[in-house]
Amino acid sequence: MLNPHLPDPQLLEAILEPLLEDFQYWFDRSVALLENEKISFLGTEAQTNLLERIRQAQEEIKTAGLLLKATDGQAGVQMEVVMSWHLLLTECWQVAARYRIENASHQGETT
Repeated sequence: MLNPHLPDPQLLEAILEPLLEDFQYWFDRSVALLENEKISFLGTEAQTNLLERIRQAQEEIKTAGLLLKATDGQAGVQMEVVMSWHLLLTECWQVAARYRIENASHQGETT
């Protein structure tokens, strides 16, 4: 018998799987930016650190997805972990937004 305090596996899978896919999508975009561009306002060490933290989160997300599938929706992710991914993703979005703004202003100076 299922534990009544746990969410329905189908509901968990329906919510968690797309969430994990979204995290992977946005982290992939962040990795591409950090690997292909020099983010001057971050500095080399901070850029490398952010990239390492993203790669760690990607591995955690991949593992969570595998566990979700292997357990037929019986395995979830603690909210604290999801929040840490969300905070990291927010940091990535802020870096990308600032990078776009600074690049747009630099392009405006050269035209």
